[in-house]
Amino acid sequence: MNFLPTTKDELIKLKIDRPDIIIVTGDTYIDSPFIGAAVIGRYLQSKGFTVAIIAQPDISGPDDIMRLGEPGLFWGVTGGSIDSMVANYTPLKKKRRSDDLTPGGINDKRPDRAVIAYSNLIRRYFKNTRPIVLGGIEASLRRVTHYDFWSDSLRRSVLFDAKADLLVYGMGEAAIIDIARRIKENREDYIYARGVCYISKASPAGYIELPSHEECAADKFKFIDMFNVFYKNNDPLTAKGLCQKSGDRYLIHNPPAPALTSVELDEIYGLEYCRGQHPYYQSKGAVTARDTIDFSITTHRGCYGECNFCAIAVHQGRTVISRGAESIVVEAEKISKMDNFKGYITDVGGATANMYCIECEKKIKSGACKDKRCLFPKACVGLNIDHQKQISLLRRLGKIKGVKKVFVASGIRYDMVLSDKKSGREYIDEIACHHVSGQLKLAPEHTSGAVLKLMGKPGASSLVEFKRLFDDASKKAGKAQFLTYYLIAAHPGCADEDMLEMKKFINRELKINPEQVQIFTPTPSTYSALMYYTGINPFTKEALSVEKRDGAKLRQKKIINGENYERR
Repeated sequence: MNFLPTTKDELIKLKIDRPDIIIVTGDTYIDSPFIGAAVIGRYLQSKGFTVAIIAQPDISGPDDIMRLGEPGLFWGVTGGSIDSMVANYTPLKKKRRSDDLTPGGINDKRPDRAVIAYSNLIRRYFKNTRPIVLGGIEASLRRVTHYDFWSDSLRRSVLFDAKADLLVYGMGEAAIIDIARRIKENREDYIYARGVCYISKASPAGYIELPSHEECAADKFKFIDMFNVFYKNNDPLTAKGLCQKSGDRYLIHNPPAPALTSVELDEIYGLEYCRGQHPYYQSKGAVTARDTIDFSITTHRGCYGECNFCAIAVHQGRTVISRGAESIVVEAEKISKMDNFKGYITDVGGATANMYCIECEKKIKSGACKDKRCLFPKACVGLNIDHQKQISLLRRLGKIKGVKKVFVASGIRYDMVLSDKKSGREYIDEIACHHVSGQLKLAPEHTSGAVLKLMGKPGASSLVEFKRLFDDASKKAGKAQFLTYYLIAAHPGCADEDMLEMKKFINRELKINPEQVQIFTPTPSTYSALMYYTGINPFTKEALSVEKRDGAKLRQKKIINGENYERR
């Protein structure tokens, strides 16, 4: 299987005079189902389009961006698998030295605000070019007025600043195929595709008008109102079209593209990927990300957890779409035949591993509820939580020839496991006995009830109960295993007293000294970022204490790490 071309020589060898689509990405080119640019490229290719990729082009000159010429249909521009500002800066806004998706690991290839930088690069060297289409998580989460932590300001839709023609939001496969077909047929209605944003002088009839960018910038309550309407209009089955004025123009936000079916998801992950780094970029150095993704398998997309600090629900969707077991087994068999495979499938899961094949039938038919959440404050009975299908899948994967061990490295929702009265205990026993590499990741984030409520996370009692059951299962399996915990410091509403309370809880109940403590980063289009910027609880409209001083944020982290604590 050939890589998608990235050099002129490859185009000549493949007898491609002019690619239909050129994808420009902030990641190096790894041909993997875990890399968005590769997935979109392969999917377009499977539908008969010719696709080329330019990865991490040098924005200081024309050489990289011009090396393949101009596409026949459109440019696709993505910042990569991570928002470029998150990739480039720490929570204290210090420049990161490393980048797991850059050859050699040195963070010197991904520009700040990458989708803007790459779009402007194209405009600089290709006047009146074919349409520029933004996509990926950076574009998706910055598609309407959003709080930008790195400039400490509200920024308008990235589509205005990038001077692009379209923005595809969400996972993008359905929308990008629709756009490609319409442009190929010389239809001018490609801007009306679902899952797409564009700019217009007028607002369409029937679309909900959000508070303008200027209103949001002048009034924090207007920004909260805007975000609430935006957030509630992300379900493909119920969402209305949106529009938002910025200056004398409107951002037009078409309703979301239909969710992919399980069959379509199987098709996408069943495409032939090289599962390696393109030789052109490999020559510049290896990438650390391959250690994680080369032998991992995605089983589903979406997340109904809706943690307030997380953007997955907005980007991937609140509905979980799972792949068929046969499709997953076939992929595992392909992995087992790779030359560098040592017998270990490093992860089987998704945004949350144990949401596989668990979803509410009402949501699938009628859309997500607008007045309540699936797991908060407790799991909804409509989910019918049963881990049996994941248990069966893991057992099948473990029997494949050449597979020694199948690990579950994605985080799991322990509150879901405890809510599963049918198979919850069996799932814990299965995981502890066969699918843990010495430690299992959990993400409680905090233990203070007030902070957990602001995060949209379950109470700490479920964490203690899960730990007890996991420890018992590990002991029964004769294995010395332990849990690792991801914790967050300085989330909106969190004070030193909350961190001290968590420190005592951890020492008393978990009996550890945690090291994986992150300072909260307000990422675009999340409720927690909304709290951080406004200092207001968006659900009650009450004032909220927010720590914005770097020294105080670091102090909160040090409380948990056990370093010297000094109140200032």
